[in-house]
Amino acid sequence: MKQISLLVLLLSLSIFSFGQKEHTIAFYNVENLFDTLDTPNKSDSEFLPNGKKEWNSEKYSTKIKHINQVIDAIESPLIIGLCEVENKNVVLDIVKNGQLSCTHAVVHAESRDQRGIDNAIIYDKSALLLEEKGTIRFNIPGDRPTRDILWARFTARKTSFYVMINHWPSRYGGAEESEPKRMIAAENARLFIDSLIQNDPKVRIIFMGDLNDHPENAAPQMIQEQLSPMITTESGKYQGTHNYRGQWGILDHIMVSDSFLKKRGTRIVKNSGTIHSFNFLIGEYRGNEVPARTYGGKKYLNGYSDHLPVSIKIRL
Repeated sequence: MKQISLLVLLLSLSIFSFGQKEHTIAFYNVENLFDTLDTPNKSDSEFLPNGKKEWNSEKYSTKIKHINQVIDAIESPLIIGLCEVENKNVVLDIVKNGQLSCTHAVVHAESRDQRGIDNAIIYDKSALLLEEKGTIRFNIPGDRPTRDILWARFTARKTSFYVMINHWPSRYGGAEESEPKRMIAAENARLFIDSLIQNDPKVRIIFMGDLNDHPENAAPQMIQEQLSPMITTESGKYQGTHNYRGQWGILDHIMVSDSFLKKRGTRIVKNSGTIHSFNFLIGEYRGNEVPARTYGGKKYLNGYSDHLPVSIKIRL
C-alpha cells in the first residue's frame, strides 16, 4: 500500500514538473532603430539617406537582421522589451522578418521624445493574452519631453502579471548633473508600482529597461525598495551591459516583485538573470572589448548595439 502511495506521489510530481515550461523574458536597447523616412515634427534627420549618418534601406535591413539574430540566440523569448525604436512599424519589421512572425505581436505607444525614440514590447500571443496596456507620462521641468514608460498586463494560464519598459533620461551633461531627471522618472515608476501593490499585495511585476544609471545609484535604488534586482555583476562575463571609456557598468536592468519569486506556480527562476555577450555582439575599441555598435560617431561599423541584452527565466 505504501509502495502504491509512493508511486502515485512520484507520478503526480512528474506531471507537475512536466507542465512547468521554462521561457525567457528579455530586454534589449537596440541603439537607434530608425526607419529611412522623414517623420514630421520629429528630429530624425540624422537617420535619413541624406543625413550625416547616410542611413539607408540596406543598413536598415541589416539592422533588422542583426536584432533577429540576437533574438534567435536568446531562443525566441516569451517577451522582449525594447527601447530606442522610432515607431511601431520598425518593431513590426523585426517580427515579420524573423522567426517570430507567426507567434508574436507588438505593444507600442508613441512618446513625446523629440527624436521619436519609443519603447515597445514583443510578446508571444500564442502563450499570453494581452489584457490592457498604457503609458506613464511625466514632465521634467525646464527640459524637453522624454520617453514614456510603457506598461502592459498579460495573462498566462490564469496568472496575470505586469510588464514595465523604461528608458530613463540620459547622462548627457554629466551623471550627477542629470541625476534629478532620472529621479523624476523613478518617482513616477515607483508611484505606479506602489499603486499596483496597494491594490494587490501579491501582484506580479516585471520591471525592465535602460535606466542610464547603475544599481547603486539613487534612482534605481528607489525601485529596488519594492522590487528585487535580477541583473548583477555576476550575470555576465563583463560584469556590465554597457562600456563607457573602457569601464563596464550595468545600465540595463530587470527587477521583479517578490511575489514572482515563490516556489510554486507561475514564477521567475531565482538567479536566472543573464547578460548576453555572444561573440558576435562584442567588438574592440582601443584594445578593449566593447559592445559592437552600429555607429562610432559618423562612422558606420555594421554592428548591433552599444548595449548588451539581458534576460531572466520564467516558469509557466
